[in-house]
Amino acid sequence: MKSNSINEKYNSLYEWSIKDPINFWSEQAGHFVEWMRPWTDVLKKSDDKTHAKWFLNAELNVSSNCLDRHLIKRGDKTAIIWEGDDPDDRRQMSYRDLYKEVCKFSNVLKSLNVNKGDRVCIYMPNIIETAVAMLACARLGAIHSVIFGGFSSNALKDRIIDTQCKVVITANEGRRGGKNIPIKNIIDEALIDCPLIEKVVVVKHTQSDANMIADRDVWYHEAMQQSSDVCNAEAVESSDPLFILYTSGSTGKPKGILHSSAGYLLHCSITFQHVFDYKEDDVYWCTADLAWITGHSYVLYGPLSMGATIVLYEGVPTYPTASRYWEMIDRYNVTTLYTAPTILRTLVGMGESYLNDSSRESLRLLGSVGEPIDADTWNWYFTKVGKKQCPILDTWWQTETGGIMLSQLPHMITEKCGEEVKPMFGIVPDLVDDNEKLTTEKVGNLVIKEPWPGQMLTIYNDAKRFEETYFTNRKHGGYYLAGDRALYNEKGTLRVTGRSDDTLNVAGHLIGSTEIEAALIKHEAVAEAAVVGYPHPVKGQGIYAYVALINEYEPDESMIGELLQLVKTEISGIAKPDVLHWTPELPKTRSGKVMRRILRKISNNEFDDVGDTSTLVNPEIVQFLITSRAQYGV
Repeated sequence: MKSNSINEKYNSLYEWSIKDPINFWSEQAGHFVEWMRPWTDVLKKSDDKTHAKWFLNAELNVSSNCLDRHLIKRGDKTAIIWEGDDPDDRRQMSYRDLYKEVCKFSNVLKSLNVNKGDRVCIYMPNIIETAVAMLACARLGAIHSVIFGGFSSNALKDRIIDTQCKVVITANEGRRGGKNIPIKNIIDEALIDCPLIEKVVVVKHTQSDANMIADRDVWYHEAMQQSSDVCNAEAVESSDPLFILYTSGSTGKPKGILHSSAGYLLHCSITFQHVFDYKEDDVYWCTADLAWITGHSYVLYGPLSMGATIVLYEGVPTYPTASRYWEMIDRYNVTTLYTAPTILRTLVGMGESYLNDSSRESLRLLGSVGEPIDADTWNWYFTKVGKKQCPILDTWWQTETGGIMLSQLPHMITEKCGEEVKPMFGIVPDLVDDNEKLTTEKVGNLVIKEPWPGQMLTIYNDAKRFEETYFTNRKHGGYYLAGDRALYNEKGTLRVTGRSDDTLNVAGHLIGSTEIEAALIKHEAVAEAAVVGYPHPVKGQGIYAYVALINEYEPDESMIGELLQLVKTEISGIAKPDVLHWTPELPKTRSGKVMRRILRKISNNEFDDVGDTSTLVNPEIVQFLITSRAQYGV
């Protein structure tokens, strides 16, 4: 389909979704979702728009939508291509085999007294059994809370207690970068203070033994041997919760984001179809861990609801070499790659030689997720990875939104980062100023003016925090406050530039941290950079830049001068960093996000209050940054 026809189709559907949302979403719900009972009303929203219920009184089952409805047409089609940390560790599973596995495990959970509405904790590596566990919970109407397999025991404990889970699903070990991770040991430590846990199901992922506690722990493979592969899907109401997923804020305890069944599934499905232009023979690879929202929405639920073949990978992009991603793309003829800018910057830093042994000829679409992508990384992705043949879909969305909210359209090959970003169907974005009033300025705080199906239901057990955190001007029909800054570019389309609290006010000038980062990354020696503010006696807020260099470079005075001049040239002398803090890497979550709240604490010398570091894939870097902070003397 040519770009013009895609544009025309998008414009027609978008206009319909805004002018007549009830009929639009009724039509889409009938197309994308299989229902057990129809709805009586499409939407009911509170006066202040903080709470919205979609498809009232309807019933469905999310697991059935991902599996059962595909059995006749796609039963023998590959659902999951899995590759382990070891390149020789590979499995594939058809839709029919996945359906049987999910039914068997659903019956295992039933035997452990898991019922509709119960909460189940899943603490696993990125393996097929994790997907099976999530789908089995959905099949029973149980609410899963997936927790990244690198969390500490304390972080686990807090989340398990908050959700009041009764069963934990885990593995004896995980594998990452050639190392085994003792997952079961971490669970055992966490559960010392979790008296509500009744059973722990353990997948034997490696050959290592696990400490199995009598009358509590159950081996997955042993339970599955005795289980039937027939299990009817439980009918749940459209607004019944599907999952709880925790996300960290800059302050306070992590927030348990609660998502519905029907609206969430519809949002994932329609955006997967239209953003990634899904075709029946596609092989789709989203590199996110299942434990994060991107894994929920665009590894599992969105793709499987559409009957897609997905790639699921356990390891890291640089093991055993930095060619791993490109080799896998060729091995499985991947057509769509959806990954994070941080991962791309890591690969950029490794050099182009690792691309040379792969053709990547199967690729037709490239996606970016997790943070705003800088121009240099975008150019490398477009030019080197996609050979200028693949559109780059720079998507913006959040854990709270459930699915993609802003994106380019497929087949729209642009030569510039950030061009032609479009809102998804039903999404009405706008900007407010710092007083939370609509503004005609080209830069402001992003809001969404109307509810959409994938919108979070609430914060689990904390409705007040939900309303106060995410909505503005509630007395006047409030808007969803994204917490991100955005701007209208020269073509009049929105581009998200970063978190609102990442915007620096330097001597009265508002400067986006991502702009400075993009300038620093233009230097050939810089692999990645993160910029935060710190108290400055003259400017009010100074600019503190953490900079990681490519392996063969070492920092010196001449490089400092080059970087400062580069920022001055690219932006302004006002934007020059006051501090360049050299580091081998930045603190990141498994999904690739840089933890700027930790960097802010360190730049402000608040070493005793850096917050929860259990979400980091590299927690040791925090102590390095704290120790080295003193030499920068501000």
